[in-house]
Amino acid sequence: MPVPTATGNGQSESMPGATQIPSTSGGQPSQKSMTKAERRELQEKQRAAKALLKQQQPQQVQPSPKKAPAAQESHAKQPAKQQQATSQAAGSISNMQDETNLRIRGLRIFSHFGLPKMVGQVKGDIHPAIVRLGLLFAEFRICGANARCIATLTAFKTVIQDYTTPTHNTLSRHLMTHLSPQISHLVSARPMSVTMGNAIRQLKLEISGSDIDLPEQDAKDALCEKIDNYIRDRIIVAGEVIQDLAGKKINDGDVILAYARSSVVERVLLRAQEDGKRFSVIVVDSRPLLEGKSLLRSLTAQSIPCTYALLPSLPSLLTEVTTVLVGAHSLFSNGAVYSRAGTALVAMMAKQHGVPVVVCCETYKFSEGVMLDGFGKNELAPSRFSISPGESVSPLPRANLEVLNPLYDLTPPTYITAVVTEVGLIPPSSISSIPLALGRPSL
Repeated sequence: MPVPTATGNGQSESMPGATQIPSTSGGQPSQKSMTKAERRELQEKQRAAKALLKQQQPQQVQPSPKKAPAAQESHAKQPAKQQQATSQAAGSISNMQDETNLRIRGLRIFSHFGLPKMVGQVKGDIHPAIVRLGLLFAEFRICGANARCIATLTAFKTVIQDYTTPTHNTLSRHLMTHLSPQISHLVSARPMSVTMGNAIRQLKLEISGSDIDLPEQDAKDALCEKIDNYIRDRIIVAGEVIQDLAGKKINDGDVILAYARSSVVERVLLRAQEDGKRFSVIVVDSRPLLEGKSLLRSLTAQSIPCTYALLPSLPSLLTEVTTVLVGAHSLFSNGAVYSRAGTALVAMMAKQHGVPVVVCCETYKFSEGVMLDGFGKNELAPSRFSISPGESVSPLPRANLEVLNPLYDLTPPTYITAVVTEVGLIPPSSISSIPLALGRPSL
C-alpha cells in the first residue's frame, strides 16, 4: 500500500514499496495494526520470557519484590536471548527424560528379581515373634539358608503354642489358616528360600495329619516336637555327617579354597582342624555382603592359616589350590547348584585349572524343579550394601545410576565334581535320586 508523503505544496505523494504503520504514543506499533504473523511472534516471545522467569525463580533465594519488575524489563529488552535460553533448557529437560525412560526400559528385565523391602505396617493377626523375625530378615541380621530355616521353624513353635482353636473348629484345619498370614508376612520381608519352603510344606503335612481326638495342648506339643525333630535330623545331624564325609577329603598340606561363607563348609574345616589335620585355607570374598570376613574370623580364631582375597584375584590363587569347598542355597533336580553370587565363576575357573569342586549341602535343600540360569529367579541386595568403606551415603539416588547386586547365581552341573550330602557323595548327574536314597517319593 503506498504511503502518502508530504511535499512542499501541501500535497501528498505516494511512495511505492512502503507499508503504512500507524505509530502509538510509546513508539511501538499497536497489536490491532499488526499482522497475524507479527502478533503470533510477539506472543511466542512473551511465553518464552514467562517460562524462563519461572525456571529462574526457584533458584533465587527470597527474591525481592522491588527487583521483579526490573527483571521483567530486562527480559523484555532481550527476547531473543530468552527464547534461545528457553529452547536450550527445554532441550536439556527432554534429553534427561529420554535418558531416564531409556534406563527404566533397560532395567525392566530385572523387575522380576526379589527386591529388598522394608517391613511396614503389620496387616492382619500377625504374631509378635513373626513380626520380629520379619524385621531381622529384612535387615539381613539372619542370613543363610540354614539360619533362616531354623529361625522360621523356631518362630512357628511360638505361634503354635500361643494358638487357641476357635469353637466349632479343629486344630488340623484352622491352624493352617492361622499360619498363612504369618508366612505371607515373612515372604513380604524377604523372598522365601527353598529350605523354608520345604520345611513349611512338611509342617503343613504334619498339621493336616494331627489327630482330631487329641487334646489341644497335646496336639500342639506333638507338633513342636516334630519341628524339633526336623531341625535335628535334617539340619544338625545332617551337617555332622557331611563334616565327617567331607573331612575325609582333606589331607595334610592341602590348600582349601572357600568362597564367601557357608555354615556347613565352616564346620567341615573346623572339624578337620580338630582331627589334627594341617592345612591352609584361602577365603575368597566379593561384594555386596562380604560374608567371607565372618568365615575368616571363625577360622583364624582356631589358629587355621588363612589367606583373604577378593574375587578378581582368583586366577592367580587357583594354581596353589588343591580343593574348592563351597556351600549351596539349594540343589535342583538337573544337578545345578543355586548359591551365593560368584560361586559359578569360582567353579568354572577351578574346572579350567583342573581343581576339584566339592559342594557341601544337606538334602533338605533339594528342589524337584529345574533351573537353567540365575536370571529367571534371583534376589537383590539392599542398597546399603552398595556403600563403599569411607562413604557416608549410598550412590543410589542418582538419575543416571542404578546399582544391581544379585545375591545368587546358578552353577551348571558340568563344573561340579561331587555333592557331599548326609546320604553320601553324589555326582551332579544323580541329584534327582536323593529322594529315593532317603526312602521317600519326594522331599
